[in-house]
Amino acid sequence: MKNTYGYIRVSTKDQNEDRQLAAMNNLGIEPQNIFTDKQSGKDFERVQYKRLTQVLKKGDILYIKSIDRLGRNYEEILVQWGILTKQKYIDIVVIDMPLLDTRRGKDLRGNFISDLVLQILSFAAENERVNIKQRQAEGIAAARARGVRLGRPRKPLPDNFAVIYGRWKAGEITGTAAAHKCGMPLATFRYRADIYSREQQCLHQETMKNR
Repeated sequence: MKNTYGYIRVSTKDQNEDRQLAAMNNLGIEPQNIFTDKQSGKDFERVQYKRLTQVLKKGDILYIKSIDRLGRNYEEILVQWGILTKQKYIDIVVIDMPLLDTRRGKDLRGNFISDLVLQILSFAAENERVNIKQRQAEGIAAARARGVRLGRPRKPLPDNFAVIYGRWKAGEITGTAAAHKCGMPLATFRYRADIYSREQQCLHQETMKNR
C-alpha cells in the first residue's frame, strides 16, 4: 500500500513553516506523515529527514514545497534524489515545480527532463546559499571598516573601574585584587583594562589635537 509523506524544512527555529505546512494540508497528507526539520540545508544530517528516510518504502510519494527545502548543497541534493528514487523507488513531487514530479514521464525522455531540471534547480539553490554567505561577509567587512561594533554590546564598566584601573596600573594592587574589587573574573578585567587603556589613549590624542 502506497503512503504519502511531506517533508518541511526551515533554516532556524525562529522561522515559520506555516506556508509549507499549509501546502501539505491542502494535499491531504496526514499530520503523522509530515516530517519537519528546523535546521540548515547545508547537509542532510537532520533528525527528521533521517526518520523520514527510514519509513519510506517502495511506491511511496514524497512531497516537498520547493527544491531548496530538500537541501542547499548541489552535490548532496543530487545524491539524495538518486537514493530516494533509484534505491528506495519512491516518487518525489516538488510542489512549486511541476516538472519535478517523478510520477510523470517514466520513459527515457521524461527522466532526462526531470534530471536536467533537478540539476539546474539544485545548482541555483546552492549558488544562492554561496551568494548569501558572500554578501554577509562583505557586509560585516564594510561595517567593521566604518567602525561599527558587531556582536553583543559590552556590559557597562562598574563605577569604580577607573579608580581601580589606575591603582592597578600604578602597581598598588594586583590584577587579582583589582578584578575582585570590580566584581569580574581576572581575564575579563585584563580584557576590559586593555580596551579602556586604548580608549583613554585615543581620547588623550583627540584632546591634544583640539588644543
